[in-house]
Amino acid sequence: MRFMMIVKDSAPRLWAGRIMGAVAVLFLLFDSVIKVLKLAPAVEGTIKLGYPGTAVVGLGILELACLAVYVISPTSVFGAVLLTGYLGGAVATHVRVGNPLFTHILFPTYVAALLWGALYLSDARLRAVVALRR
Repeated sequence: MRFMMIVKDSAPRLWAGRIMGAVAVLFLLFDSVIKVLKLAPAVEGTIKLGYPGTAVVGLGILELACLAVYVISPTSVFGAVLLTGYLGGAVATHVRVGNPLFTHILFPTYVAALLWGALYLSDARLRAVVALRR
């Protein structure tokens, strides 16, 4: 029955999760909005990565949709799964074009770690499912 215990969240853990989530969400929101608005840096970056400039808006809309699913509390875990897939595509793209490891290839992984870390810290149900052993 230990699995079914509901543990009260501590305030520092909740705030740490909220801050981590806010950093990731704000970055992804900025990234998706500049794509949807077809701003020059987004279009140029997409072309430099080997994709047609016409793909920018679709990528931005897809990212916004995944982000919306993440920020809605009941669907946040599903949103994190969707965003992890989206960010995995970014990793694959950077590997394909030969970008530097720590600054480009792994950056989407850092964002995904913030997303999942925020959920882990702020959602007791997820912590119960993961149930890291001491």
